[in-house]
Amino acid sequence: MAIAEDVTILDQKLNTLITRYEQYFIGLEKREPLQLLGEVEKLVRSNTGVPINNTMYKHRFNMLVARFNTYREHWNRILKLMEEGRYSRDRFISDLHLRQKSKPERQEADAPVSNGDADLDRLVHEFREARRACNLSVEKVTRELVAATIEKQKPALAAKLGTDHLAFRVVIEDGKPKLKAGLRKH
Repeated sequence: MAIAEDVTILDQKLNTLITRYEQYFIGLEKREPLQLLGEVEKLVRSNTGVPINNTMYKHRFNMLVARFNTYREHWNRILKLMEEGRYSRDRFISDLHLRQKSKPERQEADAPVSNGDADLDRLVHEFREARRACNLSVEKVTRELVAATIEKQKPALAAKLGTDHLAFRVVIEDGKPKLKAGLRKH
């Protein structure tokens, strides 16, 4: 009855191997579970040529081997994608790192806008980047258009807020970039 024990052990190790690979792919495990993979491959190889008389064990063993081979192909495909840098989890993590690096730039974006050309240029650049982030066209966004929009909003906002000291910033609401005004901090 050695085959019965081997089939049970193969089933347990295969389930553990599947779990460990999934943990590896989501980043919980730091290393690929190669030792456990070798143990499962060894069990499969050692019982492949052995005649199994009991049809239940034969069927169960063949199903486990087929399942293992399917998962191995899947794992190899994911590993190849990871090496090429096209795996979605890796892309997510690299995008996250890029966003964290650009956070200081966004903090600068909330800085107050004076009437200077540099501030207007910064607003135009941020507005274009926000439109690109929302997959909108940036062809019609010009420096003059942004300046005209700001000048058009200034009188109403000054009356509403009771001051001419306004600071503008670019925000994205409902998938559309907008210019928002607030009180300028001195």
